Amino acid sequence: MNKRAKQNEPLVTHIYTADPSAHVFEDKIYIYPSHDLEHDGVSDDEGNQYTMEDYHVFSMDDIDAPVVDHGQVLHVDDVPWASEKMWAPDAAYKNGTYYFYFPAKDKDGIFRIGVATSKSPAGPFTPEPNYIPGTFSIDPAVFVDDDGSAYMYIGGIWGGQLEKWQTGEFVATTGLQDPSKEAISVYVAKMNEDMLSLAEPLKESKILDKNDRPLLAGDEDRRFFEAPWVFKNNGTYYFTYSTGSSHYIAYATSDSPMGPYTYRGRILEPVIGWTTHHSIVKFKGKWYLFYHDSSLSGGIDHRRSIKFTEIKFNKDGTIQTIFPYK
Repeated sequence: MNKRAKQNEPLVTHIYTADPSAHVFEDKIYIYPSHDLEHDGVSDDEGNQYTMEDYHVFSMDDIDAPVVDHGQVLHVDDVPWASEKMWAPDAAYKNGTYYFYFPAKDKDGIFRIGVATSKSPAGPFTPEPNYIPGTFSIDPAVFVDDDGSAYMYIGGIWGGQLEKWQTGEFVATTGLQDPSKEAISVYVAKMNEDMLSLAEPLKESKILDKNDRPLLAGDEDRRFFEAPWVFKNNGTYYFTYSTGSSHYIAYATSDSPMGPYTYRGRILEPVIGWTTHHSIVKFKGKWYLFYHDSSLSGGIDHRRSIKFTEIKFNKDGTIQTIFPYK
């Protein structure tokens, strides 16, 4: 029997997992992570050390229950348009169907967002033959609002290629952002009712400082890097994300799911390993942060393990910062 889950300890130890997207479906917690493969290949700023090619789904009957591996639910070989790099996914439920969203590089080496469907939250998932038209970059996150409207958030700079889309077309030769310019931020679009397509083109949603000025690219402690995740608490939309090079999980808030969002602070201090990627879910009246680190592998960046811990809100709606090893 699998051992019971404990906060701040690896939830899965028989394979390496990262980028956990947690959801409550059918009164259980389902976790949709990426799957780190063991290798000794190159490591660089383009993320070539992350050679993932498939996905597993995990579930927990309760927050301290054993973690169940439902097995492989999708492989790159199942996806006609994809060539490699099945990175951080997400899932959503609507219309009696479970939707699984994932990034991958197409045959031209350009990241796109795909979608697969199932009648079970545990999969397996059947992919659509083509990627979602109008999508690009990585880290899809889909938020379904109280009125049933769904929104897709995407983005990741450097290896995630987001800065290469500033003209509306992919420009492979685009360099890094000018630190003195406005930071490239997350892109968002409302989805169609079918959950398989966008109702409008993706557009940038800025993160602002307390004086309503967009954050600058050189503000690495606060600017968006990757890993968007949106949730709603007490009528406020929380946009949470990774700052990448400074290794924080930060958050901003808005009264609209489309933003703009105002920076509020940090949720998680740096973890062992270069990347940090997360999700936040409410289960049985408490809020939990799912995240990953490389502690199980002894700090090897592309051998990560998913974990979770409770998060707490202050009376004013701010989130208490978590120090993962204290």
